[in-house]
Amino acid sequence: MDEPRWPVWADQARSAGVGSSLSIGLPIQEAVVGALNVYGGGAHAFDRAAASAAEGFAAYAAVALANAHLYDSAATLSEQMRAAIQSRAVLEQAKGMIMAERRCSSDEAFGLLSKLSQDTNRKARDVAELLVANAVRKPDR
Repeated sequence: MDEPRWPVWADQARSAGVGSSLSIGLPIQEAVVGALNVYGGGAHAFDRAAASAAEGFAAYAAVALANAHLYDSAATLSEQMRAAIQSRAVLEQAKGMIMAERRCSSDEAFGLLSKLSQDTNRKARDVAELLVANAVRKPDR
């Protein structure tokens, strides 16, 4: 393997028994985000037909990679939405409890939750969870 652009890599590849390599970019949505790298033991191991076959395979691999990325993004968004809905529910429960106890508006109840959050250096969701948990805790008998 003779590669003047990357002589150190070429030396290491040769010492590992690589005589030639073929690299095809994986194009995803008009950008190359990876590569399919194929290595051969002999020099000039890849002809035009091999390169064409590798390009075809790389196109399918790019689609699979794009789908995996989309799935991961959707799963992450789903988890974030689940957490947001759960946080909102507990915030609304805590606000309702404050409104009933203090006879105040929803905005005033949220203001009290926010102030307690700031004063204790805790997230409003955590303050609300504690308030709700304390309300449903059964007294010791």
